[in-house]
This record gives sequence, structure tokens and C-alpha cells, in this order.
Amino acid sequence: MPRIDRFAGPIAALALLLVSGMMMARPAHADPIRWSMEGWKTDFEKSSVDLARILSGGPPRDGIPSIDNPVFEFVPGHDDLAPQEPVVGLTIDGDARAYPLRILTWHEIVNDVVGGTPVAVTYCPLCNSAPVFERTVDGRVLEFGTTGKLKDSNLIMYDRQTETWWQQFTGEAIVGEMTGAELTLVPARLQSWAEFSEENPNGRVLVPNNPNMRDYGRNPYRSYDTSRPFLYDGQLPEGIEPMERVVIVPRGDEEPLIVTI
Repeated sequence: MPRIDRFAGPIAALALLLVSGMMMARPAHADPIRWSMEGWKTDFEKSSVDLARILSGGPPRDGIPSIDNPVFEFVPGHDDLAPQEPVVGLTIDGDARAYPLRILTWHEIVNDVVGGTPVAVTYCPLCNSAPVFERTVDGRVLEFGTTGKLKDSNLIMYDRQTETWWQQFTGEAIVGEMTGAELTLVPARLQSWAEFSEENPNGRVLVPNNPNMRDYGRNPYRSYDTSRPFLYDGQLPEGIEPMERVVIVPRGDEEPLIVTI
């Protein structure tokens, strides 16, 4: 993803202040009473995690707005992306779509329907995780947004139907009515735009609803990318640097194989 050399526009400046402020001050810890005062209708009596591990990331609920009515262009003729620019490539029943990280960085969640399947395409820029999930749980289609909260430096999503909080990395409901439920993971690939467009000449690519809404193509998390993850308070594995990129290979009953890349 392109690195940021300067910030342009008031929104980018705000992002810089938020990130800088978070680095200088210790994040606010869990406070269900305060969360309720923020307007949350979440059932905080139900949870599968220690609420003290949940921190404020800075922005309020939906301060990082999800994309709920995505707009696409067809691959042929689309010239806004460089060949090596990363996208999340997703194909369901022949419906191939690319979601550029330059857009996901600023929105984190796209509520979409691909090949007839309601999905949530998610991206947490703090941990570079981009899982895609089905949005249907127990026969009900959910719509997801951002809580503004983090656990283990990872995005906590919420569904707008029950206001249950979900861990983005695992797709597990961790606080609220649906605690313990798990979203179904959909196979997707983090790949270059060149690779996606070559493999899917009839595919489509996500474009901003409003190109001026965010400073697309710039990275407001540059400082975080080059430091220890200051919003993570858990244990770190031995022999692997905090910001190292890894691939985890499941091995049945054995410990998974972790490969650095």
C-alpha cells in the first residue's frame, strides 16, 4: 500500500491528530456505563471476553463509516490503480469483485451482496487483516459498522440489528445479545490489482461513492506501521518482530506453522 509523505485536506489532518494523540496518551479502557451513555443498546451483561481488554481507538461509533451502498466499475478501462496496488479479490458464483485497500483503509467495512450472497468485506489497517464473512446468521442478514473500539489492536465491528460487538479478526460475537455466534468465513485473496484484473477481465472494482470524501491513496497509519503496536496489550510470540507479516498454516491437531513473509 502506498506510504504517506504528507497529509492533504482537513479529514487527513484530523486523522493525523487522532493517530498522534493516541500515541501520546494511554487509550481509555472499558467502561460499560460510559458506553451506554454513548447511546449503545448493547447487552454488556453478555460477553465472552474481559471487557477491560477493550480500548477506545479514538473515533466514535461509525466515525470510520462503512460502505453500505458500494459502487463498482468494470475492470476494462479502470485506470485509477497502479499494477502492484493491493486489493481484496473476491469471487462468488462467477461474480468477481476487487476491493482496493486504498478505500478499505478509510472505511474498513463494505456491506455488499456478491453472487447473491450478503457479505461483509472487512479490513483492519492496524493489523492488516482482511477477512470476508457472510452476513447471514441464523437466517437473518446483518449489516455491520465500526464501533470505534479495539481489542488486541484489532477492529471491533457491530451489527446494526442487535448492536452486538464482533471481533473482526475472528468473526466472533464477543459482547452483546449474539455473544458466541461466529460469522462464516468466505475465501478471499489479498492480491495485486494487476493479478486480479488479469484473472478477472470481466470483473468489477470498488470505487469511492464520493472521491472527495477521504484522502484515498494515502496512509493515515504510517506512524503505526513503523512502531510497536501501542494499542495491543497482549503477549507477543518469541522470535517474531511485532509488525512482522506472517502466514499461519493449520496442521490438524499439531500447532499451526507460522511463516514470516
